[in-house]
Amino acid sequence: MRMALGIEYDGSGFCGWQTQPAACAVQDRLEAACASIAGVPVSTICAGRTDAGVHALGQVVHFNCDVERPLSAWVRGVNALLPPAMAVTWAHPVDDQFHARFSAHARVYRYVLLNHAVRPGGDHGRVGWFHAPLDVAQMRAAAAQLIGEHDFSAFRAAECQAKSPVRTMHAATVESSGPYVMFEFRANAFLHHMVRNLVGSLVYVGKGRHAPEWITEVLQSRDRAQAAPTFDASGLYLLRVDYESRWGLPAPRLRAPQLAYAGVE
Repeated sequence: MRMALGIEYDGSGFCGWQTQPAACAVQDRLEAACASIAGVPVSTICAGRTDAGVHALGQVVHFNCDVERPLSAWVRGVNALLPPAMAVTWAHPVDDQFHARFSAHARVYRYVLLNHAVRPGGDHGRVGWFHAPLDVAQMRAAAAQLIGEHDFSAFRAAECQAKSPVRTMHAATVESSGPYVMFEFRANAFLHHMVRNLVGSLVYVGKGRHAPEWITEVLQSRDRAQAAPTFDASGLYLLRVDYESRWGLPAPRLRAPQLAYAGVE
């Protein structure tokens, strides 16, 4: 039997999604909790691996298990064994052909940036921060140039293991709400550090260091050295993963008020 789970987590206290020898990853804690419910080892596959400090509101995983358990056991039972900063939001049995990573046709990431002279206190770890004023209209014009199929080598981490740097960006938007700026990207897949590198470069445009057309120049260069440094992980959220309706997966749940700026509208 194959089971799919919806997962959300505050990535601040984890060393990323992927299992580590120190057992400090989201995957380590999830698999240990699922194994306790199943009574046998459980190996999970996720839709998109997140780095240390990156959050998820709509992560999706799947695993195979021959042990029958009620759906409530995979949600409330597993949650009782997880740390407070992560939770299973839904469980759904799926066909053996379903694959959390390869069945997904798009991922959506949102980066939440506090654009204010004073750094965040209460939102520390949940938002990025930039102190100088940013021109949202200029950043929006720059983001529009990312739409389409491109070689994103200029925004790819050196340690990225993807076989190809080519990705299709379906949407790239920049919006503001009070002192917050939200960058949202929807693509078929993302490269390692790609969103954080895009945000850093858009901030360069927003602060006036470059014109919006510079983004196209960086894209075409395929040279990581031409783009901005990797931006802080704190404001990055895996918002949701999109699948065909035939899988019948539940939608990500609505956010708590304090996370409304990062959650699903």
